[in-house]
Amino acid sequence: METYANTEISDQEFGQFQGLIYQLAGINLPPSKKAMVCSRLAKRLRAHRLQSFGDYYHLLSLQHHADEVKVLIDLLTTHETYFFREMAHFDFLREQVLASRSRGRTLRVWSAASSTGEEAYSIAMLLAEQLGGAAWEVVGTDISSKVIATASEGVYPMERAKGIPQRYLERFCLRGVGRQEGTFIIDDALRARVRFTTANICEPHPELGAFDVVFLRNVLIYFDQETKRQVAWCIARQLQPGGHFMVGHAESINGMADGIQMVRPSIYRKRAAG
Repeated sequence: METYANTEISDQEFGQFQGLIYQLAGINLPPSKKAMVCSRLAKRLRAHRLQSFGDYYHLLSLQHHADEVKVLIDLLTTHETYFFREMAHFDFLREQVLASRSRGRTLRVWSAASSTGEEAYSIAMLLAEQLGGAAWEVVGTDISSKVIATASEGVYPMERAKGIPQRYLERFCLRGVGRQEGTFIIDDALRARVRFTTANICEPHPELGAFDVVFLRNVLIYFDQETKRQVAWCIARQLQPGGHFMVGHAESINGMADGIQMVRPSIYRKRAAG
């Protein structure tokens, strides 16, 4: 058994949390993550003065502890991201998608599993530069309400700025002062063009509307094959005909959704109508 602060998690208890996070978020936790689960959840045992991980699992099953389920999701999901990650996708967006877009219609981009918002704001900076005041919108979603709150604030430690091109830093970012010294803040005008909300990508979300481009990068690697197919199917339903679907460079959705064809590795396109 793994130990953390004199708290132990049994194989049976770890199996319960494996099943729960798979049910909630579609994420597979391999046995190698047992120590991580133990260390991250031990603080919740202390917070609720519980004696075992089994007691905590039982608490999560109670209807009046829905907020604690959100805490669990925050603790056990991965939120690694940074500005302008995998620049080739942004180059494709600028050189291919925007160059051939339909004029007079709002261009909509979805940053699915957007974490703390760096990807969504990177997309917005590019669109603001290329399209100016034209009609466009970025929607960022994540299953974690905690990271969505961070994204909505648009405040980041200064070291996170290193991936942002200088021209974007000067135009779209403000240096924090006073109590916010050591941070930078996304400009209000840009933040107004980006909307964040919680959503589980394993489920369809017709309320979000249709999109011309979806970024879902470095997320599918945490899912099994069945869940990948489910996610690809859900995303494909939200894409406009002719729309593009971008995944991480180490990921593939070949054959996972009807009408989705590879343009180049990690970039896919939904077959155009007719």
